[in-house]
Amino acid sequence: MGRLKSTAQVSRGGNEVFGGIVNGGHQGPPSSVPTPPQTPNPHSPQNGLSQDPPTKVSGFWPPQEEEFEHDVPDDLGPLQFVKLRKHHSLVDDAWFCDRITVQGPGPGEEAAFPCYSWVQGEGVLCLPEGTARLAGDNALDVFQKHREKELKERHQIYCWATWKEGLPLTIAAGCEDDLPPNMRFQEEKRLDFEWTQKAGALEMFLKRVYTLLSSWNRLEDFDHIFWGQKSTLAEKVRQHWQEDEFFGYQFLNGANPMLLRRSTALPPRLVLPSGMEELRAQLERELQNGSLFEADFILLDGIPANVIQGEKQYLAAPLVMLKVDPHGKLLPMVIQLQPPSPSSPTPPLFLPSDPPLAWLLAKSWVRNSDFQLHQLQYHLLNTHLLAEVIAVATMRCLPGLHPVFKFLMPHIRYTMEINTRARTQLISDGGVFDKAVSTGGGGHVHLLRRAMAQLTYCSLCPPDDLAERGLLGTPGAHYAHDALRLWDITARYVERIVQLFYHGDDVVRGDPELQAWCREITEVGLCRAQDRGFPVSFQSQNQLCHFLTMCVFTCTAQHGAINKGQLEWYAWVPNAPCTMRMPPPTTKEDVTMATVMGSLPDVQKACLQMAITWHLGRRQPDMVPLGHHKEKYFSEAKAKAALNQFQTDLANLEREITARNEQLDLPYEYLKPSLTENSITI
Repeated sequence: MGRLKSTAQVSRGGNEVFGGIVNGGHQGPPSSVPTPPQTPNPHSPQNGLSQDPPTKVSGFWPPQEEEFEHDVPDDLGPLQFVKLRKHHSLVDDAWFCDRITVQGPGPGEEAAFPCYSWVQGEGVLCLPEGTARLAGDNALDVFQKHREKELKERHQIYCWATWKEGLPLTIAAGCEDDLPPNMRFQEEKRLDFEWTQKAGALEMFLKRVYTLLSSWNRLEDFDHIFWGQKSTLAEKVRQHWQEDEFFGYQFLNGANPMLLRRSTALPPRLVLPSGMEELRAQLERELQNGSLFEADFILLDGIPANVIQGEKQYLAAPLVMLKVDPHGKLLPMVIQLQPPSPSSPTPPLFLPSDPPLAWLLAKSWVRNSDFQLHQLQYHLLNTHLLAEVIAVATMRCLPGLHPVFKFLMPHIRYTMEINTRARTQLISDGGVFDKAVSTGGGGHVHLLRRAMAQLTYCSLCPPDDLAERGLLGTPGAHYAHDALRLWDITARYVERIVQLFYHGDDVVRGDPELQAWCREITEVGLCRAQDRGFPVSFQSQNQLCHFLTMCVFTCTAQHGAINKGQLEWYAWVPNAPCTMRMPPPTTKEDVTMATVMGSLPDVQKACLQMAITWHLGRRQPDMVPLGHHKEKYFSEAKAKAALNQFQTDLANLEREITARNEQLDLPYEYLKPSLTENSITI
């Protein structure tokens, strides 16, 4: 018995306040009010809860926190649940509740009830006390009943769908309006996303009008559209993109550092015709020294190319051989644009000693091929679609009380909506890929299926992937160095959390919800990926820790490394052409400037590439940095301490990267913790 003090953090999206609580920021939910069991209705005016509405900003109400005191005549014992409902009115405005804390009459008697959900309609939202709990065997346990009921409801709300056969399953939503409300963008995010789309469209229109009065037959003519928001590095790309050193650097630290590997033998597809004995000797020498590298785009071989407004586009499947020179620079040695075919002549090999325009065009073909694999295999499939599988499986298999649910929720924020928008705007029929990219028009789906067949568990884990590609310890490989450091820091954080709740391998094996989550990801979401190394069950703490580290790294650091470079490496279109409008050259002597300009994207496609890469690559205004959670799902002090240590480790890495970058001509910042977003939101 005594007085309970409740603190609620809520956001609202309607026009009226009916007494209660206020915090948050979205479009949509009801006025939410905590109602502890057997307490008076706090909506009653005599409880002193009526208040003037807060000031509305930018179409939604700002976050607020409100306190209430309730006299309780009986001793309630430990609080187990809080019930939340919105007082119904003529306007069914929705409210977003962050969390509720209840302070009991005794010192230190505080109970937290995480919510992070919309409260709307006439239903009652039942919030359990926030201490993380594993599933129990006692069917009479009120928490066990609650988690079973919650998962049953979630199975109805979060359903799987097949976007395309042979690809990971997705959330069942035809458009963003079909998504569960708790997975939608909040108002600030939605307004910014839609405004930048309109700003990009306006910029495209202005550039098109401007270029109507300009020539378009020299590389310098791309300057006509190289204005708007761009970075210092983007300007350096414009100035140096033709240099071999700059071309090689991008395989290590550019927008796509995932394809390069150290050669262990000369690739079978590299056919060296007679007269190239000197080149063979050079390649063999570099191979023996361990300084020979390759980038093979064979995944593109045979992929059907797009047709845009009646104009056929073209694809190649290049092989690039590179070497590390004595100064540590990665330089191209030879480019083969197409693999050998019994029905075709031996493909020509392009060399740095060839006529400059022929060599430049060969490198442009490589950069176009890299654009395709980067966007579809390493960006869309290996981060976005994988993260969506993790997100949907989490919502279907792990109740809110589960420690892994609490751990993962900050890392799946907004992922379902950004992916749904991608499927309706970027890779849809008539979307951006169809309008401007050489793999559009269906080729992108073929390529994704091939990439899916090659997606292995090890390829998503930097220690395994970098070792398999022979890049461990490679000088100047900043992505590799920073990815390993971030992986290790994340792994230590994961281990601290796991050990709080799983006190032995037998506890891991005996958690039915955890095992169901694992199966849901591997067998359902990833379409039976156990033959590619993904686990179907967890048998130990170490196995669980490794998998959770992969999940967090994929949703944070890996996406950051793959996404942020678009803004800088793709803004100057000749460095990363989204499409090619002429077939790959088969001779070197006939390549002219007209051939180069006729191959690169025209004004319309170049403008669209710039607009989209700016829209998708820029820093998000509501960005949450890695490790800095807005949500407080855990109530346990030790879990909070683990997060604090994670933040300290990230800050130390930030200082290391900053100090290193001060010594570099091209600072590598894509894996700086302060610039790494906590989830995939763009």
